[in-house]
Amino acid sequence: MQIDPKLSLPAAEAALSHLSLASGILGREIVDVAGFLDELSTQAEEQLIALEALRFGSDSIVEANSEVTANIEEVSRTAEETMNNVKVSVTFIAETSEHSVELAGWVRSIHEKSSAIEDILTEVRKSNDQISSIAAQVNVLAMNAKIEAARAGAAGKGFAIVAEAINDLSQKTTAAAEDISESIQNMANWMSQLQQGAEVSAQRAATLLERSQDSDKALASIENQVAETQLATRSIFEQVQRADQSLERFVPSITQIDSSIRRITDGVHKTTERVENLIDQSEIAVQASVALGGGTEDDRHMITLAQDIAGQISQEFDAALGSGRITMDDLFDTNYTAIPETNPKQVLTRFTKHTDRLLPPIQEPAVEQDPRIVFCAAVDRNGYLPTHNVRFSKRQGTDPVWNAAHCRNRRIFDDRVGLKAGRSEAPFLLQVYRRDMGGGKHVLMKDLSAPITVRGRHWGGLRIGYTF
Repeated sequence: MQIDPKLSLPAAEAALSHLSLASGILGREIVDVAGFLDELSTQAEEQLIALEALRFGSDSIVEANSEVTANIEEVSRTAEETMNNVKVSVTFIAETSEHSVELAGWVRSIHEKSSAIEDILTEVRKSNDQISSIAAQVNVLAMNAKIEAARAGAAGKGFAIVAEAINDLSQKTTAAAEDISESIQNMANWMSQLQQGAEVSAQRAATLLERSQDSDKALASIENQVAETQLATRSIFEQVQRADQSLERFVPSITQIDSSIRRITDGVHKTTERVENLIDQSEIAVQASVALGGGTEDDRHMITLAQDIAGQISQEFDAALGSGRITMDDLFDTNYTAIPETNPKQVLTRFTKHTDRLLPPIQEPAVEQDPRIVFCAAVDRNGYLPTHNVRFSKRQGTDPVWNAAHCRNRRIFDDRVGLKAGRSEAPFLLQVYRRDMGGGKHVLMKDLSAPITVRGRHWGGLRIGYTF
């Protein structure tokens, strides 16, 4: 396109103004797109982290599932062996129980028979006592016979021999009866002890007989429970195998999704870089058109205001240095000390207390000049904003979202706009950006900055944020 040589100066200024306006609108739209890309990039990064955790978790589940499968298989095999052992044990215990029952019955029969034997011994004792009584009577008769035989003389000699034999027999019978009585007594004592033991054993045998039925029921219950456990273990083993197969099909899908999101994330990052380059180019176009006399009257007014306030701050800093209230080392201190228990984090430097005294009288009137001005604050070269406007310098509370919107002093804004505003040494810098108000809320604004210099050394920049 060929430029019209007859284009007048006012027309050229109008064209520059139109170019500046178009560049500003373009910059605003690009910044809005960049904000969307930033959010998209953040979401993609979060999804990648979540997918990484999911993949790690799925790998862990697969590994654990394999171990569980092996363990359950071992448990199933052990349960089967246990089932076989229980069956053998139940059979053995059942046989032992039968023998125990038989033994208990035999013990009870002994107890019953011991009573009968004791009765027989009593009868034997009575009979033996009668024998002893008869032997005593025979002995008396024998003695009487011997006396009579002696009286008879020779005629009673044969009778005396018989009487002597009867006497000897009676004495032997008496001695035998006494031995039998002693043996019977010993047997009676032994039978008494046997009866006492048999009675205790009989009681225990009775208890054993009562409990044998309970034992049989318990053994049957154990056998059934082991059988149910074996079936349940086998069922669990089959379910784990199905889960393992499902996981094996699931893991490749996670890998595919992960690869896809990584490609999208890489594309978003590259697009974001290109969009940021477009923002820089649009800002350069705005800078150039305004410098050549274009731009809106509002922009030119804001540029003049920012440069004027930056100059006032430079003078105040210089005066403070001249009076010795502050040193150059203090004024350019970059050792940012964190304030404990602040969220978002706030920091202090050696010049913070001085800016709290010097800057409010300069910054606050600027905010009151135009309702479109949202803030007016100075930042150092690293984006550190020591002293903000009063409305943004509240004491922090417990809500980080509220703090982010109302407690913006003593914070470092090292985003793209904040760093460029603090480090730019151009006469002015006009940027468009999305201001983070906390809680995911953003406001699209213009950011106009002018450099602050102290005795020829660049300290930072004065930022004015205003709405479209």
